[in-house]
Amino acid sequence: MQLITLYALKNDTDMHRYLRENSDWYKYLNRSARNYPSFVKAMKKQYKLNPTDKISGALDNIDLISSVIQTIK
Repeated sequence: MQLITLYALKNDTDMHRYLRENSDWYKYLNRSARNYPSFVKAMKKQYKLNPTDKISGALDNIDLISSVIQTIK
C-alpha cells in the first residue's frame, strides 16, 4: 500500500473504522492505489456521508422539530 493512502486511512476515523469492519478492502488497496476512490465511495455510501444523505437527514430533523412544536401548541 502506498504511504499516501496509508496516511489518509490513519487520519480519517471513518475510513479506519470502515476498513476494520470490511477487511477485504485491505487486499484491494494493497494491490493498487486506483482502488482508493472506490473505497471512499463505498465508505461514504455505507455511513451516509454523501451530500444528498446529509440534506435528507437535515430535512428529517426539521420535520421532526416542526411536528414537536405543533404538538406543544
